[in-house]
Amino acid sequence: MTEPGTEHTDDAGGVETATAGDLAVHLDGITKRFPGVVANDDVDLLVERGSVHALLGENGAGKTTLMNVLYGLYEPNEGRVVVDGTERAFGSPRDAIDAGIGMIHQHFMLVDTMTVAENIALGNEPRKWFGMAVDRERIEREIRDLCDRYGFDVDPTATIADCSVGVQQRVEILKALYRGADVLILDEPTAVLTPQEVEGLYDVLEELTAQGKTIIFITHKLGEATHAADAITVLRDGESVGTVDPNRTTREELAEYMVGREVLLEAETEPNEVGETILSVEDIAVEDARGVEVVSGIDLEVRAGEILGIAGVDGNGQAELIEAITGLRAPERGSVVFDDADVTDWSRRDRIDAGMSYIPEDRHERGLVMSFDLVENGVLGSQRSEEFSESGRIDWQGVRDHSEEIIETYDVRPPDAEADAESLSGGNQQKFIVGREFERDPRLVVATHPTRGVDIGSTEFIHERLLELRRAGIAILLVSSNLDEVRSLSDRLAVIYEGSFMDVTDPDDLTEEGLGLLMAGERPESRAASDSADGMSPTTDADSGGDA
Repeated sequence: MTEPGTEHTDDAGGVETATAGDLAVHLDGITKRFPGVVANDDVDLLVERGSVHALLGENGAGKTTLMNVLYGLYEPNEGRVVVDGTERAFGSPRDAIDAGIGMIHQHFMLVDTMTVAENIALGNEPRKWFGMAVDRERIEREIRDLCDRYGFDVDPTATIADCSVGVQQRVEILKALYRGADVLILDEPTAVLTPQEVEGLYDVLEELTAQGKTIIFITHKLGEATHAADAITVLRDGESVGTVDPNRTTREELAEYMVGREVLLEAETEPNEVGETILSVEDIAVEDARGVEVVSGIDLEVRAGEILGIAGVDGNGQAELIEAITGLRAPERGSVVFDDADVTDWSRRDRIDAGMSYIPEDRHERGLVMSFDLVENGVLGSQRSEEFSESGRIDWQGVRDHSEEIIETYDVRPPDAEADAESLSGGNQQKFIVGREFERDPRLVVATHPTRGVDIGSTEFIHERLLELRRAGIAILLVSSNLDEVRSLSDRLAVIYEGSFMDVTDPDDLTEEGLGLLMAGERPESRAASDSADGMSPTTDADSGGDA
């Protein structure tokens, strides 16, 4: 590896170089300090014009901070920001946008009830009639011109709520292009996409760079970085490890650069003896906050020593199904039986006391009280248990010891039990939640996106702990948008689409293409033929609840 802008002969005899004349972005010696923390320490980043540049690193490595400096959210304590050969001093994102920098966040910043055109032009609407009205015709015309130029199949008149996740992502990209962006920063761009949509994103990136746009994307998925990027820069502990040509490295080497040690990239599962049924859900139907049925008659069972995975694009009923199982939402019909007890009407606290641990999808809303410190968060859900209270009074020293053990075991940074949850990065918040839930001595773990936002070293550790729990006879219900994760860990895999199970099968029997089709509501031909031979209708819709 090498810092770009210098000449270096690698082990293969090749030379990696980058010259200032080729650069769209040059971050020169960037240092950014926060109280007690140096987030970026003399970091150089050189991004060639018309290229795709990936940024890799663990949680807390400084990736997001570095991009926030480039996007004008932070001002560096030291160093220079150079865009297209001109040194810049951004005081706000508005300054960065005016300089041609655009950022597409992992969680889209779109208004569901507005049209594509309205979202793209929001805050930058051209006016007509001496400024008395918005020129909607001009907006739609300019958006169609952008779509034609970059090969986007997007209808400017469509409502965002009716668009797929992949289309919404294109809308975010169009929004940046509409504002004149030449450099696009993408934060975890494939986190909510199906495999087919990921391939579509690769096509978009290729078209954008072919027309001179420059892409910087943050990803924790090594396969994506090596597939899509022209160069990969690795950060570790706030410093740049260096930049590498993806054609001259491997995923294993990249992982070692990120973590500083050898990493097991894929969980190695072995056959495990399964026991009695721990969780049984029958004919469950659940409505969302609008009163619309989003889970339609699903059946599932999870047995002791088994991992049942649920795969699907976010927004297809997974969240509501899990909320009904964990006691956060009342089902409209059906039953939830846990450890031979009908818990359909039990509270969340009663289910915790009975041995049901839960890693929530939204760590801020469901997993932590952000203004509490880690000692207080460490006892959430167990504050009335005999382990941590006596005669109604909490044993705070015992709670502190417990929280500090979680922090040490799960490598939560900074290792300070008195730190408020809101002061931690998202990945470290997630590690703390995972540790708390795994250490409850559960009979069932409901794990929803357990490694979302977590670095590769911690992901390896969480996977190992899940498999340890499986070997110990714990039942695990795993929901994940990370297809590699859910396929490698699951003993059985259910694919959900529009509130119903499209299929429940051995994950080894599904190709990536077949899984993507099921996630999009289509049944692969091979499985449709198999179902037909078994007397099932080879429908392309999720017209039945499915049985796991």
